[in-house]
Amino acid sequence: MDNSVSTSESPRLAELSIAIIGAGPAGLMAAEVLSKAGHRVEIFDAMPSSGRKFLLAGKGGMNITHSEALDAFISRYAEAAPHVANWLRAFGPEELRTWVHGLGISTFVGSSGRVFPIEMKAAPLLRAWLQRLRAQGVRLHMRTRWLGWAGDGALRLVQEGGEIQRKFAATVLALGGASWPRLGSDGAWYPLLAQCGIDLSPLKSSNCGFDIGWSAHFVERFAGHNIPTVGISHTDQHGESVRRVGPCVITATGVEGTLIYALSSKLRQQIEAAGQAQISLDLLPDWTVEKVAFELCRPRGTRSWASHLQSRLGLKGVKVGLLREVLAHEAWQDPVQIAHAVKDLTLNLRATRPIEEVISSAGGICLTELDQNLMLSKKPGVFCAGEMLDWEAPTGGYLLTACFASGYCAGQGVHAWLARDK
Repeated sequence: MDNSVSTSESPRLAELSIAIIGAGPAGLMAAEVLSKAGHRVEIFDAMPSSGRKFLLAGKGGMNITHSEALDAFISRYAEAAPHVANWLRAFGPEELRTWVHGLGISTFVGSSGRVFPIEMKAAPLLRAWLQRLRAQGVRLHMRTRWLGWAGDGALRLVQEGGEIQRKFAATVLALGGASWPRLGSDGAWYPLLAQCGIDLSPLKSSNCGFDIGWSAHFVERFAGHNIPTVGISHTDQHGESVRRVGPCVITATGVEGTLIYALSSKLRQQIEAAGQAQISLDLLPDWTVEKVAFELCRPRGTRSWASHLQSRLGLKGVKVGLLREVLAHEAWQDPVQIAHAVKDLTLNLRATRPIEEVISSAGGICLTELDQNLMLSKKPGVFCAGEMLDWEAPTGGYLLTACFASGYCAGQGVHAWLARDK
């Protein structure tokens, strides 16, 4: 593959090319739409290879989308749902599965409704996709960083050989957010767009863990322990409550896992507003507090509370460790207090984990800066897609689906914009 940026083309021919900045799912999908429509497309990415974050996200099982009904699917995007709905109605979860099948990759629906490639890996899909893009004439230029625009509107592009400037018929920016910067999503585009007067929302951690501040003793014994089934409840600053049941992971600094990620947006917002957020753990979600209290009030004789909890409730290990960590010493003399703690153990969350280590980021280009075709109103001919836009979603296929869908819509938008005078 030719990884160099050619400067030998005439300005007129160069202007006929469309530049895609970013070789992740959103950028590659925009390239697919445009190359299939007959446009000359060139993709530029600072990393040595394409889709690096996509590949890492699929390392533990490539969750491509979700099978739930579209209206429920759209609701997962919270405040951004009205905007994301437009993308998903153009290229939603069903269209995405059909597209994956077109690459020769079969999919299946898991017990939770999540959709996976049959091989559970991202690499076969990416290989087939890149092969098709090359066959459609798409050129990829790796190790090429975008530095913004020159005074005449040309793109500033830098490789090991230095900076060059080129003009294109249109540009799609799909540089990702600011999570996992070692894979390319480093948020370096943020000041470049801010300098152009584009309204931006601060980049923040999303689908993230939270810091609590465990004792050294608790960290030594339980950091890294998974709790397979726990109930988590949270009431936000508006008085709205949510409860979910599932797995949770204790970390050296706090908590993370699927349940925490699902609540991360609300928890982050409460920390921003009040300096901390609270969640309540239900260590026995299938039991009533009355049943727990009844069992704990049975005589324990000479047994320790740890033995009594295991004998009467089946609680042991990290769950008992959590009770010991949170409950005051005097509470251990009262089985009713322990019973209430088993069903309603309050944890105070102090901060999100740093954006560099989280699954995804919130914030970015305000959606009001874009027209219905995802073109920046302040920079005609420049379209944006993917995680650099100000939306967020929980894990479960929602992140990837919206990235694909926004790339599809940006590609369609470029095509329509270039055809406007024809």
